[in-house]
Amino acid sequence: MIEGLKQALCKLPGVGPRTAQRMAFHLLERDREGARHIAEALTSALQNITNCTRCNNFSEQELCPICASARRKAEQLCVVESPADLEAIEKAGVYQGMYFVLMGRLSPLDGVGPDDLRLEQLEQRLAEGGVQELILATNLTVEGEATAHYIGELAQKRGVEVTRIAQGVPVGGELEYIDRNTLAHAISGRHKL
Repeated sequence: MIEGLKQALCKLPGVGPRTAQRMAFHLLERDREGARHIAEALTSALQNITNCTRCNNFSEQELCPICASARRKAEQLCVVESPADLEAIEKAGVYQGMYFVLMGRLSPLDGVGPDDLRLEQLEQRLAEGGVQELILATNLTVEGEATAHYIGELAQKRGVEVTRIAQGVPVGGELEYIDRNTLAHAISGRHKL
């Protein structure tokens, strides 16, 4: 049973065998109540959380709170790879549009193609009309860029304006410490003041 617990904990991202062992022993030795709470929370989440029928984000209802809100700008649609990316944008507090969560990115080497990302659902949403700007906020990785390019072409076929999130030097960053790829993107993506 202890081995099964360690193997289960190893399924979490960033958790290797030693960390899983420390977690398992901690929960069993010092925090059995915490272990019960984790088990109950996981069970409840698995039973009650599904995907929003509109944006594909996690939700306890048919529509997530963002999609159900009348205050959001329906003409803007921001495409992100994961609920964590959506959460990061929401915490910034500057975007008031709608979202579409891919739950991944195109990665042929990992066997992830367009059908695995519910792009058909995204296309249907664009076909409904109303979306004037599609903001591509996929990660700045090779897979994220390929995903953004693919989705950008789908949107352009529908006559939707496509924009990409800015990339470059972080606020507070000092140029001498910025890697050359980031600096190259910042220089090539510069804009007028």
